[in-house]
Amino acid sequence: MDFTPTPEQEAARELAAQIFGDLSTPERLAALGDGTDGELWKALGGAGLAGAVEETGLLGLVLMLEEQGRTTAQVPFAASCVFGLLAVAAHGTDEQRERLLPGLRDGSAVATGAFPGRGGIVITPADAGAGRARLTGAVPWVPWLRDATHVLVAVREPAGPGGVARVGDAGVGRRTGKVTHSLWIVLADDARCEPVELTAPWSAGRLVLDGTTAERIGGPETYDEVLAAARAAFAGLQAGVCAGSLARAVEYTNQREQFGRPLAAKQGVQLRAAEAHMDVEAIRVTAYEAAWRRDAGLGHRSHALTAAWWASEAGKRVVHAGQHLHGGMGADLDHPVHRHFLWGRQLDGYLGSGSEVLEELGALIAVGTDEGGESA
Repeated sequence: MDFTPTPEQEAARELAAQIFGDLSTPERLAALGDGTDGELWKALGGAGLAGAVEETGLLGLVLMLEEQGRTTAQVPFAASCVFGLLAVAAHGTDEQRERLLPGLRDGSAVATGAFPGRGGIVITPADAGAGRARLTGAVPWVPWLRDATHVLVAVREPAGPGGVARVGDAGVGRRTGKVTHSLWIVLADDARCEPVELTAPWSAGRLVLDGTTAERIGGPETYDEVLAAARAAFAGLQAGVCAGSLARAVEYTNQREQFGRPLAAKQGVQLRAAEAHMDVEAIRVTAYEAAWRRDAGLGHRSHALTAAWWASEAGKRVVHAGQHLHGGMGADLDHPVHRHFLWGRQLDGYLGSGSEVLEELGALIAVGTDEGGESA
């Protein structure tokens, strides 16, 4: 396999790096507070970066999300591309593509995803066979819900006649048991959003559905494919968050002197930074592999789970190291490195704890096949 970006992917990454670097500065982020950066979102849409994902594929998106993560830019780029543009482009009907994709491409429409977790709340679909349903229930927190125009809701299908469907929280790293899920698009204006504050400023909200009309997207395989794509995408975002944290730590320890020598000259500092660097590379390469395999039409569910595990477990280590290498400055809530810490911990929770991800990966390996009949 060859992860070398195509000219189109490299151009998209370079443009994303320029836009994020120019507009998502520590000064602007401090002034922005917890809200979404509307100016940056318009710039991304105007540059055609969301629409470019259709051409550059999931690997191209992962490359751009790395650049977002380096600056912790407060825009719903990952969520809207994975749960909106890529999901509709790959699994929507011709009518759904024609109706939904233009807005998702230019940023006038924003999508997010409410995916199930452990436990769950009952959602009862009606007339699901006709491609329409009325959903009732609540999802405790959904990232970027306050900005969304469309929500992709994952519903656990009834076991039989008269059964109920279930949905849990919005994390993308938690699944248990052999269950069937379906995906439904809900207009955010038809649902109720109750603001929820998360560790990172993701403009989240509690999604409340009360007989809300929804339309089905895709078939039985769609849930697993969208979930795998989301894991790879958010792992790529975590790679950028961690790389940004480590870069700040390297810069700080090279400039900060103790007893006339830079902190970076100390062996303990070098070892901690080297370990963090290896973790960042592990997150990056596993995210690249999962995305590359998806774009190539190869089995990628187990690879996406592997990327999610590295992003969760190694991501925690890196953002903690980034703060520790800043010494007392790392405890300053206003220091830019603290933002990376918050994002890293939020992504860890969103992707699922390492033990949960390994549980699902082990179950998939036990079955012995990834999608496409390939060995897991």
